[in-house]
Amino acid sequence: MSVTQEIITTESGAGVLVVHLDDGKANALSTATIAAVQAAVAQAEADPAIAALVLHGRPGRFCAGFDLGVMRSGDAAAIVGLVSDGGDLVRRLYGCGVPVVAACTGHALAAGALLLLGCDLRIGADMDCKIGLNEVAIGMVLPGWAITIAQERLSRRHLQQAVPLAQVYDGKGAVDAGYLDVVVPEAEVLAAAVARAAELAALDARAYAGTVRALRSAVLDHMGVQLAEDRRALNSPLG
Repeated sequence: MSVTQEIITTESGAGVLVVHLDDGKANALSTATIAAVQAAVAQAEADPAIAALVLHGRPGRFCAGFDLGVMRSGDAAAIVGLVSDGGDLVRRLYGCGVPVVAACTGHALAAGALLLLGCDLRIGADMDCKIGLNEVAIGMVLPGWAITIAQERLSRRHLQQAVPLAQVYDGKGAVDAGYLDVVVPEAEVLAAAVARAAELAALDARAYAGTVRALRSAVLDHMGVQLAEDRRALNSPLG
């Protein structure tokens, strides 16, 4: 069965909920898109028949970042709100009570790369795509929560190149840097991700969720504090 919500479609089977992200363009993250993915994550955590989740992009595009219409608007409240909503989603994925597998179908820049860092297992396309945190190259400073998840998930060998130097990688390079775990032929990305998610769905659900809380609580708590500070600073008279 397939359900449409904004630019999100979902389907489930064999204990796996697959979330297809496809806006017909670059798969930018808007407020509505973030809310739709959050709702799908909540569905996966609440439904006892679901034991794993796959986040899947459109052909050639996993996610190209935040909605440029907002990011270039000059509206500080809207920008901070969107970026913080994105941070909430990355944090939600990283702390999800069921395993989350990314099916990275191509480009994943800025917020798209951060989504990858929030997923447990990242299966990408072996292709000439662009994956990375390019914020510095376009004149932006990464928010604290993004630095935190980057430090947690990226290879220490690549951290300086990947974050302050804004290095962008192809599929195989993204594996070495830590954005992806494995690459497969482009046409096999979704099938490989679903198959791996089905394997992970066999894990003991209570043991998995409890271990995630124990292993990641410090990072998740720190991200939560940083996100709250970002929103509070915007609303402060001195902000």
